[in-house]
Amino acid sequence: MSNIPYHLGIIIDGNRRWAKKRGLQPSAGHKAGYKKLKEFAQWCWDAGIKILTVFVFSTENWKRSKKEIDFLMNLLYLAVTKELKEITRRNCQLRVIGRKSDLPKKLRQAVEKAEAATKNNKKGILNLAISYGGRQEITDALQKIINSRKKKKITPELISENLYTSGLPDPDLIIRTSGEQRLSNFLTWQSVYSELYFSPKLWPDFSRKDFEAVLKDYA
Repeated sequence: MSNIPYHLGIIIDGNRRWAKKRGLQPSAGHKAGYKKLKEFAQWCWDAGIKILTVFVFSTENWKRSKKEIDFLMNLLYLAVTKELKEITRRNCQLRVIGRKSDLPKKLRQAVEKAEAATKNNKKGILNLAISYGGRQEITDALQKIINSRKKKKITPELISENLYTSGLPDPDLIIRTSGEQRLSNFLTWQSVYSELYFSPKLWPDFSRKDFEAVLKDYA
């Protein structure tokens, strides 16, 4: 297929509702979502997408129960350790965007190790947005500019250079699953010209056929 998005962003929404519909705990939904993300990343690389940015855990998600947060942090630790071999095999970089200082020490150290191990890989980039919020990203970018103590005229280019995604092109396409039709603080600055696709499917139910339909619609 021609006209594949170079940079794809996705809001993987619906894990908890998927579990609730089945009378399961939220953790079961997150496990299913984790499995789906592994499949989805493979679909993206197979399709020729070069950058994949996944909204995994927002700054607002810290308001959830400690039990759920602990489970998610352990799942994310698994993602950046267990999957590192496969990411390296595919010659892709793993990056985490968001407020890394908010993360538990064990996860933060694993992220640093994974980023360092993959930083020279050339074929693609997987961005995991963890403790991420678009408004917070812009706020942090402006604070970074102020802290530089250099007299600079504020321009869109200068702000872009100081975002978590500095150096990367803006997403061509953003998908959101679960039927919600909003971006919910995801890539607030970067999404101004992105194509948007809202799928009614809950994230664990999102299939390869659904993905191919999105690409066809985008093309």
